[in-house]
Amino acid sequence: MRAAPGPEEVRRHNLGSLLQYVHLHGATSRAELTSRLGLNRSTIGALTAELTTAGLVSEAAPRETGRAGRPSLVVRPESSRVHAYALSIEVDRLRAARVGLGGCILDRRETGRPRGMPLLDTVQPLADFVHDMRRAVADDARTVGVGVAVVGRARHADGTVRLTSTIGSAEEPVGAALGAVLGAAGRVTVGNHADVSALVEHSRGVAVGCDNVVYLHGDIGIGAGIIAGGRRVAGYGGYGGEVGHMVVNPYGRECGCGSRGCWETEIGEYALLEHAGRAGETGREAVLGVVNGAMSGDRQAQFAVRQVGEWIGFGVGNLANIFNPEAVIFGGTLRDVYLVAAAQIRSRMNAIALPAAREHIRMRTPGLGNDAALIGAAELAFAHLLDDPLLG
Repeated sequence: MRAAPGPEEVRRHNLGSLLQYVHLHGATSRAELTSRLGLNRSTIGALTAELTTAGLVSEAAPRETGRAGRPSLVVRPESSRVHAYALSIEVDRLRAARVGLGGCILDRRETGRPRGMPLLDTVQPLADFVHDMRRAVADDARTVGVGVAVVGRARHADGTVRLTSTIGSAEEPVGAALGAVLGAAGRVTVGNHADVSALVEHSRGVAVGCDNVVYLHGDIGIGAGIIAGGRRVAGYGGYGGEVGHMVVNPYGRECGCGSRGCWETEIGEYALLEHAGRAGETGREAVLGVVNGAMSGDRQAQFAVRQVGEWIGFGVGNLANIFNPEAVIFGGTLRDVYLVAAAQIRSRMNAIALPAAREHIRMRTPGLGNDAALIGAAELAFAHLLDDPLLG
């Protein structure tokens, strides 16, 4: 039986809880912290003083409140002084941002990524982005680490990326390579694009309050970030969530994984463009061209959207039966298709999913938009700080 936590362990836990709350909710009065965290006022005062001394938060009187009496001090995250670097390796582009404590993007960079570019070849351009952003950082600013979101499955222990047929790699030590180049930027933590997007949409986006969430990211392939009971479902080794390789049509198209009729062969970028008579085109702009064409009355584009919408609903119905989510979020190119095919997707999902599994589902697009992956990647870096503010 584990011994009861000692005073020091309790103090550090409370410091982390307070900083986590301010990180997620922004400027918060001491009175609200007292209520939300279930701690007394003197404890909240001592904790905020300690975090202020550590340079993680600041306190100030609120602006006019219109109430009599002495107002409660407001605690704010030191977003401009405490930050993480967030990197996103995607099929067609590389993105980087400096994200302040509190989840605000302070600076950002982006460049295109040729398809088939080896994964390790992305390391130097991303490192160059970080070095460039560093030049604008004050001398007294604190970097807590680097988070990386990649369209592929990553082994959390060492940042090795696997299962990335859509971005042209089999197994590469991305985390170690970035750590070697970045050095002083701190520890590097690598996660899957859909996973980190799911987590951040759950904590500060469109799925706040939902503890059972499926986040679907679409481009060439389809990946999922799955949250069940408030916890990420990753599977053994962290490689779960490859819903794009759920076989939905055994007699369908051949998939890059070697199977046939995988879900991504029916709803991914290539399927949409082929149905629209635009085979050979690639990328987000090509997908938007089909979506815009469908909204403008182009019959071929409308046919393509209907076909893909049917298969999206088919797969979501299966996922609803398995995971019983409260929310399904469509990110990447699936967002664009969902916006014009929502009714059709819902109809097909209703025909597949059991009533008890479907009746409460909310289908949404990311509340954080395209920034979900960057802010989610930053959360990977902030996690060490939030676990133990005085050591993180």
